[in-house]
Amino acid sequence: MTQKNAKKSKSVTKKKELSEQNSTDKKTNFSRFFGETKEELGKVAWPSRQQLLSESTAVLLMVILVATVIYLVDNFFAWGSGKVF
Repeated sequence: MTQKNAKKSKSVTKKKELSEQNSTDKKTNFSRFFGETKEELGKVAWPSRQQLLSESTAVLLMVILVATVIYLVDNFFAWGSGKVF
């Protein structure tokens, strides 16, 4: 019986040690994650204000153009199907 109790207490002690290690590992992993994220963001080639505005404008104009074309094609097919049926 004493050997079983000794094994149980060793098992419990190991579990406590592992949980303590995991909690400290989580803290270091969390801080390491943010440190590496900050480092990677430092490597990013950020656009200038003028480049950001011009490219955003180009994207918006293309979205408006494509939406207009889809609208017109849809209306054309609606009109054509109205004439057939």
